[in-house]
This record gives sequence, C-alpha cells and structure tokens, in this order.
Amino acid sequence: MTVNKNARSDGRAGSILRRLGPGLLTGVADDDPSGIGTYTQAGSQFGYHVLWSAVVTIPLMVCIQVASAHIGRGAGHGILSEVRKHYSRKIATSMALLIILANVINVGADLAAMGDAASMLLGGGNYWYALLFAAVTLTLQIRLKYEAYARYLKWLTLALFAYIANLFVLHTDWHTAMRAVVWPTITPTKEYATTLVAILGTTISPYLFVWQSALEVEEIEARDNEKPIKVAASQRKAQETRILADTWVGMLTSNIVAVCIMMTATAAFFVHGVHNVESTSQAASALTPVAGKSATLLFSLGLIGCGLLAIPSLTGSAAYALTGALKLPSCMSKTPRNASAFYAVIGLCTVLGAVVCVSPINPIKALYWSAVINGVVAVPCMVIVMLLSSREAVVGKMTNSRAVAIGGWVATALMTLSVAVMLYTMLT
Repeated sequence: MTVNKNARSDGRAGSILRRLGPGLLTGVADDDPSGIGTYTQAGSQFGYHVLWSAVVTIPLMVCIQVASAHIGRGAGHGILSEVRKHYSRKIATSMALLIILANVINVGADLAAMGDAASMLLGGGNYWYALLFAAVTLTLQIRLKYEAYARYLKWLTLALFAYIANLFVLHTDWHTAMRAVVWPTITPTKEYATTLVAILGTTISPYLFVWQSALEVEEIEARDNEKPIKVAASQRKAQETRILADTWVGMLTSNIVAVCIMMTATAAFFVHGVHNVESTSQAASALTPVAGKSATLLFSLGLIGCGLLAIPSLTGSAAYALTGALKLPSCMSKTPRNASAFYAVIGLCTVLGAVVCVSPINPIKALYWSAVINGVVAVPCMVIVMLLSSREAVVGKMTNSRAVAIGGWVATALMTLSVAVMLYTMLT
C-alpha cells in the first residue's frame, strides 16, 4: 500500500510493509492450502527435479499480474467490468460464473485442510474448526474497511515464514537443490507432465488476475488524491514503478514459499521413499516421525495462516468478478448496505465452500476439478487481460511496456500448452 504522508513512521519494517499492497496480497494468496498440497505432492514424487518450474514461472507471473494491475489502476474498474464494457455481458458473466465455481471448490478444500491442521494441533473435530475459520474470514470481510483489512492481511503474511523455517528443521541437501534449479532433470513421463501442469495451474489462476486488479481499484477508492490513470495521466509513472516493485515482491514471496514447500517434501518424504502424499493433513502428520514435532507444528501453523490469507482472496475475487460482470457496486470500502450484492456473493461463496468442506465430496478430487476449471478459464482470461491492458481506450497511458507484453503473451502461450497437455492426459 502507499504511504500516508501524515502518518508518523513506526519503524522500518512497518514502513516497508505499508508501501506494499495489491501485489504482495495477491502473491501470498497464491500459496493457499490447496497449492501447498500440490507443491508437497510434487516434491514427494520428483524431489528437487521440479524446483526449476517455480523459478521459471516468476517473471511470467509478474508480467500477467502487472498487466492485471494496469487494468484496475488505469481504468479504475475491475477486469470483468471492462470485459462487459468492451466485449459483452454474456462473456463477462460466463467467465465470472466459472471463476466462482472454481473458487467455491477451492474454499471448501482450503477450509478442510485448515480444519485438519487445527485438529492435529488442538484436538477436537476438524469440521468445527473449519466452520470457525469460515465464520472468522467472513466476519472480517464484512466488518473491516479496506485499509484495516489490508493491514491485517499484510501482517498475516508472516505465517509464510513457517515454511522457510522448516528447511532448517529438516536435513536439506542445498547443493543438490541448487544444482537441480540450474540444471534440472526432466522426466518424459505422463506423471511428470501432469505434475508440471498442476504446478502451473496452481501458480497462475484467474482469481489472482481479478484480485490484484480489484485491489488497485480499492486503493484508488481509499485515497482522495489518487485517480484512475485514464483521467490522471500525471500519476502514471509513479504508479507503474510502485506496481512493478509491489508485484515482484509478491510473486517472489509466493514462489520462494513454493520452493521451500517442495524442498520440505523432498527432504521429509522423497528421500525416505514416500512418493504419494495426497493431502496437506497427511503431509503434516507424516512429518513427525521423519523430522519431529517442530516440523509438524511449523507446517500446520503455516497452513492455517495461508488459508486465512487465501480464503478472502477467493471469495472476494468471486464477488468482484460477478458484480463487475453485472455492473453492480463492488467495493470493500463500502458498507454491506451500499454494496449488498457484493457482500452477498462473498457470504454465499463462504457458505457454499463450508458445505463442500463438510460434504462427502473427496477434497482431492474437488481440487483436481477445480484445477481443470481454472486451467481452462485461465486461457481466455489471460488473452483478455493482455488485450485490455494494451489499449489506451481502457487504461489510458498505462499500457503495457514491451517487456510486460512479451512476458504476458509467453505466459499465455505456456498456459495454453498446459491446458492442451492436461486435456490430453485426461483423455488418454
């Protein structure tokens, strides 16, 4: 977030944290419990040989997220609002409904993982903890205004350090890990290809585009001296610099944590011959005999913290998507009375996610189909993001730089290829 010039500095760490906002919040929201499960499974199956994928995707993530941020900051509206305006209401609504479907399944799986982690730490029924987490996240989204809400989320990012700390609890072969990043061994098998698609699909998801774009709009709404670049071109340079730095911090944080989780899974499972960890709760409980209770504690606490970060982004992006497509008020700075449909979608997604959590639906299968939907929806979303963010009629002078345009289209091509591979593996 930008700094309030009238505020007294409360220390270097707090000052730096205040300078970060949409990019950081989007990046850390990417490491949700379902993502943690994917990275854990990848590390347990292939060890250090998948680490390179998290490194390669960093610049691609930055480019597509910067393009998304340009739409929000340049136009002063979210992505789906601009899709409706420049394409059609039907396309915008269809995209929004698909995003909502994938997000609800993700929310349910995330709540289940958080409930399992809390149950292991404190005892008691996992469903009760899951419902408690659902109630807490929903209450905070409804009752807190954007600035207070964003401040709470930014401090919660410290939970991610649990996964970095785990590397020092376990015996990690740093030399082999770094060599695998620089000179990876790629296994030409269906399982390896599917794992890479899962990592890419987890890392680059449509809700992240919607979320960062929407948070840029929230930043404008929260500050009287800031306007959309389309009507205040003089603010372009400063905002472009801030967005680029903020997004790099967020995406680096996201992928560093992803690498740490893969390395943890490698050290705890792969080297001990355990190659099939199907859930985050199984991973946390299996850590104890290998690395001790401290590793299990750090893994579980990190999982809960990541879930508390991710669920608001999932329900919030769903609300921004649908209200934008339907041209309804959507702003966390507004009260539920002034943006009733927006908060209703947040509430509905949270409730439906809780229903998925307590239902007989297998969370692993639910996440699989969520990844399928996300992968398919991501392709047209990325194409539209790149087209909208390159048009002055949409973002004013805040069109993409050449580097962002090239990186964004490369990311789009890579995601298109991953969907083709995913569909091929489904049909064979």
